[in-house]
Amino acid sequence: MTLAAVSPPLRPARMIFAGPVLPRLVAGIVILSFWEWAVRSFAPDFVAKPSAIAAVLPHVISGAPFHESTAITLASTAEGLVVALLFGTAIGVLMGRSLAADRALRLWINGFNAMPMIVVLPLMSLWFGYTGYARFATIVFAAIFAVIVNAAEGARSVPKDYVEVGRSFRSGSFRMLFEIVLPASMPYLLAGLRLATGRALIGAVVAEFFTAIPGLGYFILYNSRTFHQNEAFVAVILLAGFGVGCDWLISWATRHYLPWYRRDEKVE
Repeated sequence: MTLAAVSPPLRPARMIFAGPVLPRLVAGIVILSFWEWAVRSFAPDFVAKPSAIAAVLPHVISGAPFHESTAITLASTAEGLVVALLFGTAIGVLMGRSLAADRALRLWINGFNAMPMIVVLPLMSLWFGYTGYARFATIVFAAIFAVIVNAAEGARSVPKDYVEVGRSFRSGSFRMLFEIVLPASMPYLLAGLRLATGRALIGAVVAEFFTAIPGLGYFILYNSRTFHQNEAFVAVILLAGFGVGCDWLISWATRHYLPWYRRDEKVE
């Protein structure tokens, strides 16, 4: 048997050991093992640990309260994210293509972008009450400035050659916006969407903590205060998985639909 006949079956194994899968598995096992050991050795019995979380996981995810809380939080996050994306893109493109708008708004946008969302929660609850409107406003506030900053940078970085070609073909401002500026800014918009998704999810959960309205945040808060920390960690794991899934989806869309953007980079 020749070496060529033996080498192909070994390639998948080599890819596993040389790729990112094995390091991630090893790191996960080490972290979970240390967590389990530390809780069993030093913490009270009600503190969450991996084995107990795995034991309650089927019961929690099959329960109606968990389903209702998940649906409320994700639906509110999606609604706020859509509003932040629409208005943030419009404001960002205006700043990127208009020097006057950039000079007027940049200072305020950077200031609000650096402001912790926990600071505005008392104002949101005062203006909108302890209702879902306060959560919606918090989500929009948390997400919109990341979209504005990236949209402005993308609109500002459109090559002048593209604009000159559009003008030479007598393209109007409306057509130039949708056929030149926005497509050229798409990588920046996707980067802004990636940041805004995580911030919107955090804003929703923090608002539910503060206002005690139904959702995953309240689900976590209630189970933590009633010493059901394993059940609370199931919701935490779901939020983490949702964030990672959105990030992977946006990265996949960038590679699949924008192959010309950072084609030498490989996201694993």
